[in-house]
Amino acid sequence: MTNAQWFLLVGALLLVMGLTFTVLKRSPITAAIVYLLVGLVVGPSGLNLFHFNPLKESALLEMLTEVVVLISLFSAGVKMPVPFSLARWRTPILLATVSMGITVALVAALAYFVLGLPLGAGVLLGAILAPTDPVLATDVQVRHPGDRDQLRFTLTCEAGMNDGSAFPFVMLGLGLLGLHDLGDLGLKWLLVDVLWATAASVVIGGVAGVALARLGWTLRRAPHQHVLLDDFLGLGLIGVVYGLTVMVNAWGFLAVFFAAVALRQTEQKLARGSHAPLGAGEQAEPVPTVSEGSLVFKEHLERLSELLLVLLVGGTLFLNSWTWEAVGVALFVFVVARPVSVLVGLWGTGTAWRMRGMTGWFGVRGIGSLYYLMYAIQHGLSEPLSLKLIQLTLIVVTLSIFLHGVSVKPLMERVWRRDKPAPSP
Repeated sequence: MTNAQWFLLVGALLLVMGLTFTVLKRSPITAAIVYLLVGLVVGPSGLNLFHFNPLKESALLEMLTEVVVLISLFSAGVKMPVPFSLARWRTPILLATVSMGITVALVAALAYFVLGLPLGAGVLLGAILAPTDPVLATDVQVRHPGDRDQLRFTLTCEAGMNDGSAFPFVMLGLGLLGLHDLGDLGLKWLLVDVLWATAASVVIGGVAGVALARLGWTLRRAPHQHVLLDDFLGLGLIGVVYGLTVMVNAWGFLAVFFAAVALRQTEQKLARGSHAPLGAGEQAEPVPTVSEGSLVFKEHLERLSELLLVLLVGGTLFLNSWTWEAVGVALFVFVVARPVSVLVGLWGTGTAWRMRGMTGWFGVRGIGSLYYLMYAIQHGLSEPLSLKLIQLTLIVVTLSIFLHGVSVKPLMERVWRRDKPAPSP
């Protein structure tokens, strides 16, 4: 496709989505399904007007997916309910650690014993497919900073953390393939890639978020009364935190999420502590914050990025990409690995079974998986193994968009109706 044709396609798609937003919102499918169908029609599976080769364009796709995941993680972080409570965060923490490890192990076992892949490749595939996606799962995530729905909170918080907690398993898979130094008996991997990288990410993100919140709060109030560009501040926080974290060999995704959480919660704490007594009939004016001021812009970027990347996913697939092997891996992830890992990870927590079931199903795979795959390719993965993992990953992501996309609205509506309090007589 020429540049003019690309402008025409994307522009027409934006116009259609903008004009039919209300219709699509009421329909049982998600916007990602529409983008994917358009990509399949114009791509090699349909009219063959264009073909995006993820192997040849792995550097470009890595950069695009990296930026999109960072923006999505920031948006998820600033919508987390406040104040922070370890008791409430226990469930997503278990999902992002224990359930993450179980999913990686189950997929690695399938790849090694059934698909005949090397153990390192199996671990790498498990790490690629294990994290849930903060980009494509918008319909099951927290909708706004005041959303207190427990299921949405759990899925959003898990997606925010497991995009970082998957990184040690990616490095483990690369190490078993001889592409990363694990140290004697894996000691370097444990100390550096797991303990140091995780702790440093949380600390750097938390300190940066708190510092920006307090600085912005001080500048906005008397005697300074500065007008701040919240969009710039949000993007700047992402860039500084991510760059600093990567420089010290820690996990930038995890740091950006916790920076956004710390930013939001600190601003809310400062706002609650500044309320002066009001006279009769007076109402407190809303206090502007960086987190809320930058959220709308980030969500718009997230929607545009979702359109572009899902369109490219549709343009990567050929009809012969749909092998029984690839479909089998996808179904194994959706109906075995994810539900089992959730049940085991939440064992003994007292979580309601309906909550566990919904959480076990809505493990959407998407842009984060594509990023980890491109990251591995850029770090020396062999071409035959790259092609194999590309095919498996793309089919898993595509089926996730379809299966989770057609089920999310009916199931969430059913949960909402069931949880809605009955009207008073």
